[in-house]
Amino acid sequence: MTSTHIEISRDGAVQVIRLNRPEKKNAITRAMYQAMTAALDAAEADEGVRVHVFLGQPEFFSSGNDLQDFMAAAMGGDMGQEVLAFLERIATLKKPAVSGVSGLAIGIGTTIHMHCDMTYATPDAQFRTPFVDLALVPEAGSSLLAPAAMGYQRAFALLAAGEAFTGEEAAAAGLIRATVPAEILEAEVMAAAHRLAQKPPVALSIAKALMKGDPGALRERIAEEVRHFAAQLRSDEARAAFMAFMSRKKDG
Repeated sequence: MTSTHIEISRDGAVQVIRLNRPEKKNAITRAMYQAMTAALDAAEADEGVRVHVFLGQPEFFSSGNDLQDFMAAAMGGDMGQEVLAFLERIATLKKPAVSGVSGLAIGIGTTIHMHCDMTYATPDAQFRTPFVDLALVPEAGSSLLAPAAMGYQRAFALLAAGEAFTGEEAAAAGLIRATVPAEILEAEVMAAAHRLAQKPPVALSIAKALMKGDPGALRERIAEEVRHFAAQLRSDEARAAFMAFMSRKKDG
């Protein structure tokens, strides 16, 4: 399974993964997850690559998981091994990851950055995780990572209450590294990535691992979230929430 909606490029020792599905605001399909996992696997195994970078489009990073995939799973399909493989891969990266966010970052479009080591965003970027609004639960280990980074109440506001955080609010909460003007966002991301790429790679990897801690707890939390997510996805309340959401989109 390949995807034309994920662009992979190299800039020296930096591999760039760019979401490129503008007609759907970079909603992520199973094929896109698989393409990102393959790119990360290849870069982790390539001594010439020292840093991963994630980018979206100027107007949006990602509107989240593709809703058609959600609807298919809600009607009895599976969540997709591609999604689970991506979550496992991004949670266990040994090389540093840097990301840049402009515009919308919804659902996985927010939680992916919790696995990055440095994230830059525009001041008016919008981080939002409407999991509970769709009768779902936090994913990608966010129920463990967000409270550790932001404190319980801010994490609850983001993951359970579904409140939106601007780039400035996300920086103040410790969710991202800093905000920068839109016109220099990608340049700042790439500059940070190249600075990391120039550091001794083994020492940098060890430093990252020490600060991240035992990955076992994170992998267990991701697995626990997946079990709840899958059960909720097939629940009556989730089907009702999805139908209401799709109806609002159609009316809008």
